[in-house]
Formats: sequence, structure tokens, C-alpha cells
Amino acid sequence: MPANTPAAHASSLVAMPLDSPYALMAFWFAGAKESAPDIGIAASAFDRHSKSWVAARFVVDRQALGRALGFGVRRLGNPVAWLDARQRLHLFVVATGLGGWAASRIVHLRQTSNGSLLSELSFEPERVLPLSWFWNTSFLVRTAPMPLQDGGMVLPVHFELGIKYPVALRFDASGVFSGMVRMSRRTHLLQPTLVVQDESHWLALLRDQRAEGRVGLVQTLDGGQHWQDLPDLPLVNPDASVAGLGLAPGRMVLAHNTSAHSRNLLDLSQSADGLHWSSLQPLAQGAGTDEYSYPAMVWADDSLWVSYTDQRQRIAWQRFGTQPE
Repeated sequence: MPANTPAAHASSLVAMPLDSPYALMAFWFAGAKESAPDIGIAASAFDRHSKSWVAARFVVDRQALGRALGFGVRRLGNPVAWLDARQRLHLFVVATGLGGWAASRIVHLRQTSNGSLLSELSFEPERVLPLSWFWNTSFLVRTAPMPLQDGGMVLPVHFELGIKYPVALRFDASGVFSGMVRMSRRTHLLQPTLVVQDESHWLALLRDQRAEGRVGLVQTLDGGQHWQDLPDLPLVNPDASVAGLGLAPGRMVLAHNTSAHSRNLLDLSQSADGLHWSSLQPLAQGAGTDEYSYPAMVWADDSLWVSYTDQRQRIAWQRFGTQPE
């Protein structure tokens, strides 16, 4: 954590190229507490040589972002990182003006620095993503993008004004936004995480806002052009974010809270088809009001890396040196 920073939430991981000094980078929002005016986007990186995380620092500041955009930014929220075909980092950050999270916009930032070290890393805003006629509000980002074979990516986001539903955004290899499609007709699903089955068949697993919710499921059979709702998975979801990742054909993992009404248990599950899941590995186990939540995953340096919020005070991480069995 940056010095004198008591709160943290919503990490995002991105694998770095082999010629980078870092195996991966992590981004999250941090400050006095969620929605506080001092919240910024913090970052750290895992150094390949020292086998340790370098000192965290803030890379996005609310006031500076507002000046660059030309309007006030009241609060910052979830960041999501992506590395484009030119090996330049992009950040997609939730930002609000007036109102709560339902009035959020997604701000797209691009890396402006040329150096390879975290201490040199800087970003400037590209624009607010043009997603809504209503001042582009009520869209939020949370989970990792899915890379495409052409170098572009699909970024899963969700709408959150009164109703909640998932949306897939498409970007080309240079990070230019090229379109969006709604992923579900249901109105209680948010924070989709994408898992690829093959080039055209993808699954999205979703947070369920309802009481007694389950992990929601939708699929596309044509590479994201159209989506269909599937029956919920038999996995409890205590209105909490999940993170999925395809490791190989027929090999998927899911980090999710497994207590029906609490975020005090976080586990890793596995599946061959995305429909049937079995327990694989406990990640964090607490009791009462303990919270381990908002997981993120990435495959980097022949390892599975998992990060998650720990008590809303720090970001925890675990590394599996081989694919867990």
C-alpha cells in the first residue's frame, strides 16, 4: 500500500511482456475509505529479479483527472488494466461527478511514459467512453478484458441505474473503441467476467444482486456478436464479484465467495465445461464480518496469480507456480 493509506479495494492484474522487468502489474483504488475525496488509483508490480512487489504509488489522481477532462470528478472507483498490441498500458477507471456509483462514467486512460519502471509510469485520459445518451453515465467496469486474436479485446462492463445488466465493449489492437452489445435481458446481473471456450464460444459469469442469488451465466457462440442467457450456476453468490479465467481448453478456474450471505470465504473452483464446477483451493477463510472479496486473476510467468481485497484495508495475493490440480 502507499504510505498512510488505510483503505483499498477492487484490484486488477495485467501480465507484462517477457522483456519487462516485471512479471505483472496490479492496480486498485485506495485512500481513506471507499468514495472518499482522496481516493486515487494505486499500482505496484512484481519484480522478476527480486521476486517481490515494488513500492506502491498512485498513478491516477482525481483532481488532475478532472482538470484534464474539463469537468469535476467527485470520486474514483474500480480500475481495469489492459496491455495493447504495442505493449502500452491502458486503464479503464470508474469515475463519478454528482451522484453515487449509478451515475458513474468509464474513463479510458492511455500510458504516456516511455520508461519500463513503475516509478516512471504515467497516464493521460483518452476520453469518457461514449456508452449512453445520458451523459455517458451509469456504466461501470470491474473485470479483466478478454484478448482477441487480432490484438484487440472485449471489455466486460455493466449498466447500473435502477436495473443492472452486462454489456460487452469491443476495442481494436490500438485501443480504439468500436462498439458495444448487451449480454443479457435479465436486470439483476452485473460485473461479468469472461472465460473463453474456443475462438467463437465464450462464457460470462456474473454477480447476482438478488437475495439468495447464484452465479449468473450467459454465452456467445459467435465471438461476442450475440449473447444468450443460460440457467444460473449452482454456486451461491452473496451479491459479490467473481473472477474467471481459462487456463487451457477444458480447463477453467473461478475465484468466488462461497458463503451464501457473507464475503468471509473466498475459494477457487475448477471446471472443464463452465457448467459444472468443483472446489479446487481455498483462498481466504474468515468469520463474521471478515471480508475477502473482488478477486482478480491472470496467468503470467507460468503461474496463476490471484489478488483480492483483504478487509477493505489492503490487497492480498497468491501465486500458484503450476496449474493447481
